[in-house]
Amino acid sequence: MSDVLELVDVSVVRNGRALVDQVSWAVAEGERWVILGPNGAGKTTLLNIASSYLFPTSGTAVILGEKLGGVDVFELRPRIGMAGVAMADKMPRRQTVLETVLTAAYGMTAHWHESYDETDEARARVILDRLGMADFADRAFGTLSEGERKRTLIARAIMIDPELLLLDEPAAGLDLGGREDLVRRLGRLARDPIAPSMIMVTHHVEEIAPGFTHVLMIRQGKVVASGPIELELTSRNLSLCFGLPLVVEHENDRWTARGLPLK
Repeated sequence: MSDVLELVDVSVVRNGRALVDQVSWAVAEGERWVILGPNGAGKTTLLNIASSYLFPTSGTAVILGEKLGGVDVFELRPRIGMAGVAMADKMPRRQTVLETVLTAAYGMTAHWHESYDETDEARARVILDRLGMADFADRAFGTLSEGERKRTLIARAIMIDPELLLLDEPAAGLDLGGREDLVRRLGRLARDPIAPSMIMVTHHVEEIAPGFTHVLMIRQGKVVASGPIELELTSRNLSLCFGLPLVVEHENDRWTARGLPLK
């Protein structure tokens, strides 16, 4: 297996503060990673590097075999699918769900005068169906619930047939039902052998879908633990990551965490 992402001693410094500090990390083809950590730990910074939208202050970042700083990022970015809050803010509210997904095939956020062939539309509808959004294809993006928007944006990210799929807190803001529905669908995607390599940022172990294979834990810009999820997602490592005593449990392919009671 080849690496789809390799960071070597990567730091990002802003106003004298290291958002990430000498992080070394590699994601191999076919792996599904989750990045865990508290607010301000550097999770989204790492995702922005992986998407090629942020360059390291120091260190080396190689994405899909291309070194940042030595590649035209406008040729690299179409190979990377990304879904997150920042992308949702760019979507025209009056555009339909189907158009929102289709525009990804042309590297655009809004429908203009381009025409889509039947193959593109058929692919978009298949992806929407897989994410439970087939019945919403003609709905305006701005009328969707938070969960429906998140599933639409994941469909959009998959539409380009990416080699690397990045998900920035896909379950944030969802109620229990919305979260569980999304986790089920992400689990089906993560277990698909032909799906792209995946990296998902989250604060909560309960949002980790079955099929995710590895975990990276980060605190104050530094790596706390990294490796196969069954080995590294432990009570000790999670406690170090979040800075308080936590107990992690794994049952029926799902993870849970709880704090120890105060004495």
